Amino acid sequence: MKEKAVVKDIDRSMYDFRYSEDDAYKVDEGLTPDIVKQISKEKNDPEWMRDFRLKSLDIYNQIPVPDWGPSIEGLDMDHIVTYVRPHDNKMENDWENVPTDIKDTFEKLGIPQAERKSLAGVGAQYDSELVYHNVKDSVAEKGVVYTDIESALHGEYADMIKEHFMKLVPPTDHKFAALHGAVWSGGSFVYVPKGVHLDFPLQSYFRLNAKGAGQFEHTLIIVDDDAYLHFIEGCSAPKYNVANLHAGCVELFIGKNATLRYSTIENWSKNMYNLNTKRARVEEGGKIEWISGSFGSHVSYLYPMSVLSGKGSRSEFTSVTFAGKGQNLDTGCKVVHAAPDTSSYVNTRSISKDGGISTFRSAVTIAENATGSKSSVSCQSLMLDDISRSDTIPAMDIRTSDADVGHEAKIGRISDDVVFYLMSRGMSEEDARALIVSGFADNVGKELPLEYAVEMNNLIQLEMKGAIG
Repeated sequence: MKEKAVVKDIDRSMYDFRYSEDDAYKVDEGLTPDIVKQISKEKNDPEWMRDFRLKSLDIYNQIPVPDWGPSIEGLDMDHIVTYVRPHDNKMENDWENVPTDIKDTFEKLGIPQAERKSLAGVGAQYDSELVYHNVKDSVAEKGVVYTDIESALHGEYADMIKEHFMKLVPPTDHKFAALHGAVWSGGSFVYVPKGVHLDFPLQSYFRLNAKGAGQFEHTLIIVDDDAYLHFIEGCSAPKYNVANLHAGCVELFIGKNATLRYSTIENWSKNMYNLNTKRARVEEGGKIEWISGSFGSHVSYLYPMSVLSGKGSRSEFTSVTFAGKGQNLDTGCKVVHAAPDTSSYVNTRSISKDGGISTFRSAVTIAENATGSKSSVSCQSLMLDDISRSDTIPAMDIRTSDADVGHEAKIGRISDDVVFYLMSRGMSEEDARALIVSGFADNVGKELPLEYAVEMNNLIQLEMKGAIG
């Protein structure tokens, strides 16, 4: 049996607070049919979901571990707890009734403040369970459904969940999709009816508090024809000296002429293996907009995918990745053009420092019938020292001559002349370099709501100043 992974890092004071988990309920470490049945029983699954979990476990045991990306040898499932229930697992819609230590966690992360200022609805997950969920009356009156996915599974939306659950990301997709299918817990369900435009975002925030545990939330969003939604996802965890795992799943269904903007700020601790899967299917005239900021985790495999299945559907992907000491972040995106006149635009920034490794992978497929399609991929990398690494690995599979496809990649260093100029204007070298990096990542900041752009810039400042290792 492998030893538990040890990842050395300095304190991350803003995110590293933690609370006792002595009274939390946990399943045993490891992954067995009995553990999966135990989780299913805890969740009061319908029979079809219990069978789905067990079938997913069989698939998991048959699929090999990926061998083409960063090493995940330090992740030993024999040491991962796949289900942790907080001491009070009752989901509340009144913030004052949430247990004090859990409430303090989200207060420190700014979730209630954000809800009061600018959000139409909020879901908060702590370890394996949703602990808080609320949506404004004005949103619910429009027919918008925003609830935890397990309530939807057991309520009036059960058929809708069964129709869509892990249809975009089947358990056969890869090993950790199969793992997710077996042990998933928590997550959000959103349905936006035809023609409804939400003026304010919905948000889910995921906090993993337990040591040596995994989080496997499932997000399912359906935006019906001619509707609009901005959904924001945030996540963080305290640092431990053993491996933690995040293997969530996001499935997005965008109807005809509908638009979904999906924004993510990920700040997992640097003992985290982030093996998340996100996928969208876009119908005729629809649009998916991915906005992504990745600042944490020890190792990441993260490639949001857009399937452009309807004529004239579109995908835009904008991201920034920051890899520091002890981090190997393998990120990127995939686009499948499966219909005529579809278009995709990819614009990414990656930053590496202190020996961090940042790899960008893009995969663009244009099917034979996707005539008149266009795709543009632009990735820029900034290395802050001579011990870091940045790689770009593009893949393009173009099966029609009637397509317009381009790829551009740039890798560079911070100019000493620019640093000198800023220092001559009274800035310290540290602040000058941080300002340059913030400007480099500005393409993502401009796309985020103000409070999240501020959070992203604060994270960059902390990375540059060494407050986060």
